[in-house]
Amino acid sequence: MINKNYLIGIMWFIASLAVSIANDTCMKYLSTSLPPMQITFLRFSFGCLSLLPIMLLNGVQSFYTARKSIHFARGLILFLAMSIWCYGLTIVPIVHATLTTFTIPLFLLLLAPIFLKEKISKPLLLATIAGFIGAVISFDVMNVDFEISSMILLISACLFAFLDVINKRFVQKESMLSMLFYSALVTSALGFIPAYMVWQNPSFDDLLILFYLGAGGNAILYCLLKAFSLVPASSIAPYRYLELIFSSIVGFVIFTEIPTIMMLLGSMLIIPSTLFITFSKTKES
Repeated sequence: MINKNYLIGIMWFIASLAVSIANDTCMKYLSTSLPPMQITFLRFSFGCLSLLPIMLLNGVQSFYTARKSIHFARGLILFLAMSIWCYGLTIVPIVHATLTTFTIPLFLLLLAPIFLKEKISKPLLLATIAGFIGAVISFDVMNVDFEISSMILLISACLFAFLDVINKRFVQKESMLSMLFYSALVTSALGFIPAYMVWQNPSFDDLLILFYLGAGGNAILYCLLKAFSLVPASSIAPYRYLELIFSSIVGFVIFTEIPTIMMLLGSMLIIPSTLFITFSKTKES
């Protein structure tokens, strides 16, 4: 008989995937009328505003932090990563962007020995190399229509991995609420001037979508935390690839995008590689 907590945990995780795809869909849709820098600024401004009532309800102590420089560094990296990600969504199909997110564990594995002093075994290194080969294949670099700017998503994935490294070092020293709030606050503050320089007046519908983006970013982390409180990471890992199915459906229905053969071939290397790394790291912990 299947454990009830297991089912609830998996449902929370699938909810996080659904919200994540919805966020990417909204960002891709908004990019047709608003510049990426402005989308990034407004997304995190609304994210900060949506968290403010929760911070106030938890009292003044919720705003206390002894690590202002760390929050600034996290906000800077998040601003760069999300701005690049938003721009990348204007170039590649949404399913390809989703596939690129699966390279984050590969970058994380390479960064961990440098910043976390973690050792990397030969099998994990080979899996990482295979995953990156899959990423290159998925971009179809030999195609005459290939745009090198599309590979900017890999830079974004690397920045997200670097952010994960910082979070891993300091998540036990700061409350999750303050980490969410200050990353949104710093990111929106850094994005103000770049957004002002390219400002386009958003419509009322645009503002509603942007508010959802801000709240949705917070909701993703909330769903993930609920999932991890009920189910081990190793049990959740295989379900992550449902995101590819979700993004393929959304890409086809909303943006009439069809995955290419090279994307499918690349995924055949990326998915097993990241699964192997996930299970290996889980077994070590």
